[in-house]
Amino acid sequence: MHIVSNVIGEYNKKFSKFKSLLAGFPAGTVSGAPKIRAMEIIDELETSKRKVYAGGIGYFSANGEFDTCIALRTAVVKNNKFYVQAGAGIVADSKPNNEYEETVNKAKALINALR
Repeated sequence: MHIVSNVIGEYNKKFSKFKSLLAGFPAGTVSGAPKIRAMEIIDELETSKRKVYAGGIGYFSANGEFDTCIALRTAVVKNNKFYVQAGAGIVADSKPNNEYEETVNKAKALINALR
């Protein structure tokens, strides 16, 4: 289960809002900590690139406001095929088989929704 937190603040005006947003990616919730080493491990272990999965989806309005979210379950259509990605949170006491089953169940739910 995930909770939602609205983050409100001021940004350093010498950087664009877009650059400020990008500085937070990949989000710690989908990369881990310490962030740089976690990202290295992900790169070593994951056999395919995440692409849209775990990225940001949102909008920028004409008045400068924006709203985004993290894409945690994704389906991309390419050449009449659906490519589905889902993940699970890995922590110190995670059981690999349980985490794997969690990803399978999340992916199945997305596939069933597409039928």
